Amino acid sequence: MKKYQLWEIRDNGNNAGTKAPLDVKEVATKFDFKTVNVIRKGEEKDIVSRTYRQIYFLNSWQKIYREIEPNSILLLQVPFHDHELSRTSVLKKLKSKKNIKIIYIVHDVEELRKINDNSFYQREFTLMLNLADQIIVHNDVMMRFFIKKGVSTNKLINLEIFDYLNDEKIELPNYSKEIFIAGNLDVRKVKYLSDLNKINASFTLYGSNFSLKEYKNINYKGSVKPNQLPHLLNKGFGLIWDGESISTCSGVFGQYLKYNNPHKLSLYLSSGLPVIIWDQAAEASFVKNKNLGIVISSLYDLPDVLDSISEEKYLELAYNVKKEAEKLKKGFYSEQALKKAIHRID
Repeated sequence: MKKYQLWEIRDNGNNAGTKAPLDVKEVATKFDFKTVNVIRKGEEKDIVSRTYRQIYFLNSWQKIYREIEPNSILLLQVPFHDHELSRTSVLKKLKSKKNIKIIYIVHDVEELRKINDNSFYQREFTLMLNLADQIIVHNDVMMRFFIKKGVSTNKLINLEIFDYLNDEKIELPNYSKEIFIAGNLDVRKVKYLSDLNKINASFTLYGSNFSLKEYKNINYKGSVKPNQLPHLLNKGFGLIWDGESISTCSGVFGQYLKYNNPHKLSLYLSSGLPVIIWDQAAEASFVKNKNLGIVISSLYDLPDVLDSISEEKYLELAYNVKKEAEKLKKGFYSEQALKKAIHRID
């Protein structure tokens, strides 16, 4: 049974994916998934540009249909974020005419994320449920959401956590009470950041759109590429928090932590850092069960929590994280999920 994976590239030849999809793509190649490309042409600046883009999409999908052999497996990473001419019809035709089995790996569910929950994403989600032979979802909580949508449990696979491939050697981090935050630092989106000055703790931030220069307890280190971050995170804790408040993870972005596997968690753990995570986050149980960090209900609790962690306790967490990091760096969880999906289809 031949295996294919869909990948989107820009018309200049550059990858269109971010770190998480790129890692999945790399792991899939270990299972001999051949890449079939969709060409993403330029930007939709005007009607002419939009027309040319759709022509490229049409040509890409028609080529994909011709290339994929009958009775094969196709791996799709979703959600798709753009209308692509003939994508839906080609996927349906692959199923009906060529008996293709489709594995979906879910990166986001817009109905849960509530940022882009519009008719386009609703149609895409319904299409996935209709076409999928196997769906790899983030965690048990997200799996229950899919079950409520009518998906059979024998079609669902729990990823547990996203991998974070890198070749950096893992050293035990230094004992410290410093808190690392990496990612988008725009306080219009990540509103809780604007209240960090109310917490008696030291924060080191990496990312773009930083504006809190006057905060005395924040050390801003600039924006760096994902593959450069791991060797910079060498002490203290990584923070998994989002939303509008330091009291709890409120708002659309904060509440999504109840369902998703934040890629930030994978970054911190693969770098060797113990983590601090909201106790209502879906991944809080993963952290707690494997003893990889601390779960808290409010950032106001940080000073007391940090004071309670001795160097001995910190090193215990760090040893556990190091073992987990070796799995994440090699793609262990993606491999396990893909292996299970392929086995079920075979």
